Amino acid sequence: MITLYGIPNCNTVSKARKWLTENNIDHQFHNFKKDGLDQKTLEKWVSALGWEVLLNKRGTTWRKLSDEMKADIDKDKAISIMLDNTSIIKRPVLNANDTFHVGFKIEQYQAIF
Repeated sequence: MITLYGIPNCNTVSKARKWLTENNIDHQFHNFKKDGLDQKTLEKWVSALGWEVLLNKRGTTWRKLSDEMKADIDKDKAISIMLDNTSIIKRPVLNANDTFHVGFKIEQYQAIF
């Protein structure tokens, strides 16, 4: 089973969805905004990829956090922040048969599939 996680108005997510469809790769899309994200799933990603990879410190969601929230980030604090603010997770997250990948590049997806 292939699942692509993200938000529909993200350009990178849109490119990944389009690539999967054009290459006839059967997948489902999980919209963070509409469908949410449970802690168990996020913890699987963190175990596989590391919270540092998943936490997007370049976007507006990060910049809007208080200095207190941004200080002394560790795994548990990062998970809490990502659960409360799913827009702060780097996108898309691809689950291809329980192997996880972050972001989208054509070469990356070609190698996966």
